[in-house]
Amino acid sequence: MHTLKQRRGASGFTMLEVLISIVVIAFGLLGVAGLQAFALKNNQSASQRSVATVLATDMIDRMKANSKAATDGFYNETSGTGVTPASVPGCLAASGCASPQELAANDLFEWKALVAAALPNGVGIVCLDDFIPDGATTGPTDPKCSNTGNQLVVYIWWRDDRTRSNTTATVSRFATQFQI
Repeated sequence: MHTLKQRRGASGFTMLEVLISIVVIAFGLLGVAGLQAFALKNNQSASQRSVATVLATDMIDRMKANSKAATDGFYNETSGTGVTPASVPGCLAASGCASPQELAANDLFEWKALVAAALPNGVGIVCLDDFIPDGATTGPTDPKCSNTGNQLVVYIWWRDDRTRSNTTATVSRFATQFQI
């Protein structure tokens, strides 16, 4: 009879333990979901930075292949406005470009189109610069290129919209130097 009274006194205790464990597990799953969303946002940003790196390497390879135009300054955008040059129709013909200058203009046209297509609000420029300035003080319309020295710098800017908000999206920048 003593054991029967003990069982009656503890009859609701197991139900309370189950409810508390469900609440604890629910909070844990919410935390895991939040971490997963954070990881996905940062993975997108890392992917865009990888794309920018590949695009910058593409332009450097184009300049290496057309070194005469690179040393003569045909890749240098002295205005630094990021304005897309026009296509050179002769470069698309079977005969090819007529001069290194035409090839440089066509390379810039094709490369800028790739940057714009591959990155959100992507803008790229190539200019002579003594050093790569801090990205926080420059933007695609104001790169502050010195246009002196012998270092060509490939700049690429894009909109990093990890927050998915139009008001707080940041502009990311990738820059690399190439010596002629």
